[in-house]
Amino acid sequence: MLLAIDIGNTNVNIGLFDGEELLLVSTLATDTTRTSEQYAIEMKAAAELRGQSYAKADGAIISSVVPSLTSTMKRAVKLLCGTEALVLGPGVKNGLNIKTDNPAQLGADLVAGAVGALSRFPTPCLVLDLGTATKISVLDAEGAYRGCTISAGVKISLGALADKTAQLPSIDLSVASCPAFGTNTIHSMQAGILLGTASMLDGLCDRIEKSLGEPVASFVATGGLSGSIIVHCEHKIEHAPHLILEGLRVIYDKNRK
Repeated sequence: MLLAIDIGNTNVNIGLFDGEELLLVSTLATDTTRTSEQYAIEMKAAAELRGQSYAKADGAIISSVVPSLTSTMKRAVKLLCGTEALVLGPGVKNGLNIKTDNPAQLGADLVAGAVGALSRFPTPCLVLDLGTATKISVLDAEGAYRGCTISAGVKISLGALADKTAQLPSIDLSVASCPAFGTNTIHSMQAGILLGTASMLDGLCDRIEKSLGEPVASFVATGGLSGSIIVHCEHKIEHAPHLILEGLRVIYDKNRK
């Protein structure tokens, strides 16, 4: 079995694979003050709640955008299942043709998400990652990584509104329908955040498709807030909530072979 871990700025997503089957996913808060022992204990408890055990894993791979937490998580994996985790980065085979100015600068999460998308979806493909930041990765017809867009994430925007204003509250974003404008504060904020983000994504996708000069075959969304946003988009967007974990599995298999 394989233990796959994606360390993001807000959450740590952890998956247990048996071959290609994703048996279990758990999510912990990203906290650089926690020790490896604390993370190991929390991972063990989270798995046991669902009748599984991460200790079954005989292999592990980590992607991280929080460098200070990477070594902590490596030690947690060692404590939990006695294996040395492979850390996604330079020198690790990923099979992705990266055509950016500096391929080494591309975030591990974007690499894993792109690899996961290429394993499942036709190209050209746009991968929409709605996490702490909102990112769109561009994969051309040959599957090469051409670049991306990066903008403030939904929660960052919402948090800024709540923190910088005296009367605007935090709001629930998990609503299936949303009016174009609101007649009260909550609905007005939902319209602005949900429809505003959806419109930005639709607009960027159109501009990227025009820049590529060929129709995009697949639009794929991942990230914690993706499910709440894409229902308001005009493009048909596939929802793949565990795309990064799936990409990590593919990358681990490439390096094991």
